[in-house]
Amino acid sequence: MAKLIPALGSCLAKMTSGERRFARRLEALLEDDYLCWFDIPLGEKRRYPDFIILHPSRGILFLEVKDWKPSSVKRISHSEVELETPSGRKKVSNPIEQARQCSYQVLKVLEADPQLQQAMGKHKGKLCFPYGYGVVFSNITRKQLDKGIPEEYRDKLLPSHLLICRDEMTESVSAEEFQERLWGMFNYQFGNKLTLPQIDRIRWYLFPEIRIESAQEDLFAENEESAAESTLVESVPDIVKIMDIQQEQLARSLGDGHRVVHGVAGSGKTLILGYRCLYLAEALNKPILVLCFNITLAARLRSFISEKGIDNRVQVYHFHDWCGEQLRAYHVDLINRDAPIWERQVFTVIDSVEKGHIPKGQYGAVLIDEGHDFEAEWLTLISQMVDPDTNSLLLLYDDAQSIYKRKSGLGFSLSSVGIKAQGRTTILRLNYRNTREILDFAYHFAKDYFSQSNDSEVPLIEPKTAGKSGAEPSVKSFESLEDEIEFALRCLTAWHQKGRAWKDIAVLYPGGRAGKLMTAAMKQAGIPCIWLAASQYKKRYNPDSETVSVMPIPSGKGLEFDTVIILDGSYESNYQEDKDIDLADDVRRMYVGLTRAQERLLVCYHRRNQLSEMLVG
Repeated sequence: MAKLIPALGSCLAKMTSGERRFARRLEALLEDDYLCWFDIPLGEKRRYPDFIILHPSRGILFLEVKDWKPSSVKRISHSEVELETPSGRKKVSNPIEQARQCSYQVLKVLEADPQLQQAMGKHKGKLCFPYGYGVVFSNITRKQLDKGIPEEYRDKLLPSHLLICRDEMTESVSAEEFQERLWGMFNYQFGNKLTLPQIDRIRWYLFPEIRIESAQEDLFAENEESAAESTLVESVPDIVKIMDIQQEQLARSLGDGHRVVHGVAGSGKTLILGYRCLYLAEALNKPILVLCFNITLAARLRSFISEKGIDNRVQVYHFHDWCGEQLRAYHVDLINRDAPIWERQVFTVIDSVEKGHIPKGQYGAVLIDEGHDFEAEWLTLISQMVDPDTNSLLLLYDDAQSIYKRKSGLGFSLSSVGIKAQGRTTILRLNYRNTREILDFAYHFAKDYFSQSNDSEVPLIEPKTAGKSGAEPSVKSFESLEDEIEFALRCLTAWHQKGRAWKDIAVLYPGGRAGKLMTAAMKQAGIPCIWLAASQYKKRYNPDSETVSVMPIPSGKGLEFDTVIILDGSYESNYQEDKDIDLADDVRRMYVGLTRAQERLLVCYHRRNQLSEMLVG
């Protein structure tokens, strides 16, 4: 079965009857190595081909679907069609020309990429895969079409091989007949089978919104086309990073209402949140609210939103900062009670919403990242901030990364806090961030301390690797914290000399004085760094700054780095009443730290205890 993006169930409402029938034929009659996109805009002019079909061996095809009836078509020319409509006659583009123009726009960009060109032969420099375009007439049979157009004009106006007619897409049509019609739309068959990196590269060009890198120049821009083409090679990285197919399908298929994405560490939850922001920013008039618990992650998300140019429509806050902003915006005084100021802010906002001093429904959509760290009262408050007319709420969650609570699981049902997502929860099991070796190390270190949640809405799930491999994590024992720091400094210097950027390295620590000592040592050694311990520094975190980030492990939640050093890896909390619970907290916190590393992981320790025994296996 072909993979349709968005998923068919999520886009039925926006499809015409002909598009629905054709989409079902695609799913039923094409194999699972076909990728099919429906109604996704391309380029600055936001052209919407009805369907794009990509196959590793066949190539790429652009299709327009028309639900016209034979009696509606009054006149056809090379460039336009005159239709009889309920509101009178109107002229529209000839669908063949419409599909051709859309394909030309895309192909012109693709063929400028050396990695998508034929490397030798008389067609050297041309695209290395076939391409074509065509039209589907969902309500006109082949016989009706031939009868309505004189033979001498037929192939000039609507070439027979570029059409699929109503009788050629019925349920009785075989897969072989259907595919023959599709690929008869190609004038040439050539090239080798596309590799996965080449397919990813094509997707990178087609859909800039699924790119993981920072914003790039719009290579489909209509203005200064020649300049864009001349700088194409310099603009595109050798290895592109994009959402994988599952992530893209999920991101594009998220419909209205409340939704929950439960994904393991590194499964792309935050990436999906970013895409959802892009989509909602175009679709909604009211502002969009993004909340998380981690101050540093909020800064990273703000940077992403700014890169995408939607920061005027999307507001990103650390939860307690948002509470403070609400109190300031509506001139509400803090409740006077015996509690820290951040707790009093939350109490006051909840009380003010209940009394009507702070309005509900302020936002067109609310998105919550790292939702496992939110209390029930917080989620109840946040769910009331969604405009009931849009009712758009997205919660992203991974119970295994909950390190601010005394137990696994939310401890309450989502429905009890106003999140009505039953039947609309998606589970992401694949980890794309870490190498197989890092993920195996982290999971086996912590798996005995992950307890199954009693909340069936969000079960604990085991991560699965997406397949990339790398070096084994390195665990080093030392006599003191100072010795750990000295070794870490030598590693940092060596990695940087071999080309590793400072911004791609992070030094994490569970607690205690490791961060302060490491920062001082790095400054003395002339290594640019920022210590993200105090909130004022976390709020100013810039992932593009060429500095090594030093931070407590909790501040790294939601972030990722190519290389991670964990100092004082066997640091223990102050165990008091229940040693087992505190050890579980330490283990879960360490799991978060370990899974920040994408390619290289170094863990240092000097204490001899249960944690150090677990680290060395």
